[in-house]
Amino acid sequence: MGRFDGCVALVTGAASGIGGATALALAREGARVAAVDVREPAPEQREALLAASPKSAFHELDVREEDAVAATVRQTVAAAGRLDVVVNAAGVAGGGPVHLLDGAEWDRVLDVNLKGTFLVCKHALAPMMEQRGGRIVNVASVEGLEATDGSSVYAASKAGVVLLTRNLAVDYGRLGIRANCVCPGLIDTPMTRMLFQGELVEPGRRFVAQHQLGREGRPEEVAAAILFLASEESSFVTGHALAVDGGFTAGHRMGVLEMLGLGGAGR
Repeated sequence: MGRFDGCVALVTGAASGIGGATALALAREGARVAAVDVREPAPEQREALLAASPKSAFHELDVREEDAVAATVRQTVAAAGRLDVVVNAAGVAGGGPVHLLDGAEWDRVLDVNLKGTFLVCKHALAPMMEQRGGRIVNVASVEGLEATDGSSVYAASKAGVVLLTRNLAVDYGRLGIRANCVCPGLIDTPMTRMLFQGELVEPGRRFVAQHQLGREGRPEEVAAAILFLASEESSFVTGHALAVDGGFTAGHRMGVLEMLGLGGAGR
């Protein structure tokens, strides 16, 4: 028996990365998954999902297009009869200091990361309200909790996701709908690998070093946290932003232990 037997889940950004890992984990736990993305998944990703849950399906969707979002939610509910879990993992990277940031770039990042999350939640709420229950898990970021240099628009978009999530918890909790978000640190995904190219290699290494566990996370580790928030194991948790960040937001090392000859403490 899986934790999500009989459940219907909609996962955005499901072609790869955190969304892909989450869609597969839900399917392996018994969920029927509507996996959506703006692009096709790799064949092995599709095969693994359908092997785990034969009634699952992939759909092409741009989360910025409201009519398409509404149609995908309607199609999912029509096919499966309900909608229990929504995971908003679709997202894009972007940033730069504000005085150098082009307005079109600001719009692009906000449209996908924040507006896309809003649109999926908006249309998923209708069936959840009717059935008086549901779980929403949005993917934010540690950069939605605290600033990093040059993150500007990305940080703004993810901070918006955190507060949107909390408002969902306040507005819909009385209807049995829970809303939480995860705030990943640096996770090894296709989107983050650009941090280790060209002149970004050294800043990328410094970013990794600020995670207290000394490494990047894996998509499967974030998926595990998402499944907890989407399951009945977290039935009294709503409005929470869970950092899944290897200790990035726990604090910062100042070199004192190294001065004392204890730099390897705990390893």
